[in-house]
Amino acid sequence: MPAATMDAVLLCTLGDLLLDTIVRLDRPFTRGDDAPAVTRSTPGGQAANVAAWAATLGAQARFIGKRGGDAAGALAAYGVEVVGPVAADGRTGMVVSVVEPDGERTMLSDRGCSPELTPAETDPAWLAGSGALHLSGYALLRRPHFDAALAAVDMARAGGALVSVDLSSAALIHDLGCDEFRARLARVAPDIVLGNEQEHATLGEPPAPGWVLKRGARGCVVVRDGERLELPAHPTTVVDTTGAGDAFAAGFLLGRTLDEAAQRGLAAAARCVATLGAMPA
Repeated sequence: MPAATMDAVLLCTLGDLLLDTIVRLDRPFTRGDDAPAVTRSTPGGQAANVAAWAATLGAQARFIGKRGGDAAGALAAYGVEVVGPVAADGRTGMVVSVVEPDGERTMLSDRGCSPELTPAETDPAWLAGSGALHLSGYALLRRPHFDAALAAVDMARAGGALVSVDLSSAALIHDLGCDEFRARLARVAPDIVLGNEQEHATLGEPPAPGWVLKRGARGCVVVRDGERLELPAHPTTVVDTTGAGDAFAAGFLLGRTLDEAAQRGLAAAARCVATLGAMPA
């Protein structure tokens, strides 16, 4: 769990680097008809989002993952070091986020080549000196991605790094099977698990010494070793909720005391939802 300042410590993330296309509707869908919208395309993917927010908040950040040949430069522009193999077919995945007028979003995901990362393609040098390794829950869902994640966890822990996991998707946890996902999570043995209310309701209390319940407009709950901290969200104007949980994770993982970490995460989430898209404006 966050305890000491991590601003100068390297935060590594492992997961997806995708193209994020945001479609914000001016009014609700009418099936079979036209709807005015505002669109934006940026680099995305949960692990990429966390890395970009961590770098924006002042940390050193490194993204680890398999990617298409056209994706790295856009993420590097946020100050993130991008490492990992480029897929032979170069196919970058895409997430289309449809944002309704109230700011709520629905995501349509194509993970591209990201789940093809193997343990043999994972270099220990990428984890050297890291203070924390943050895994996207998507990396636990498919093999060989899960095996590569386990290899990275071993490498990170060898250097004393904290390991965190974001649950990522209630629907995909259900598709894999809750028991199987819990078993995979137990193999990772994270120090902290982050998830929203739907993910927690699907999985139950995570097998970890610490966990964070992200509650959107109602703030967050943080539990560690029997200690419970409940905090309200920071005031903001909601434009788009896409990526708010990733911004929260980045702020939270930068450390200091438990309260400071949570407040830092809530501040980052409030900043995120006030703009269109998951990446820092």
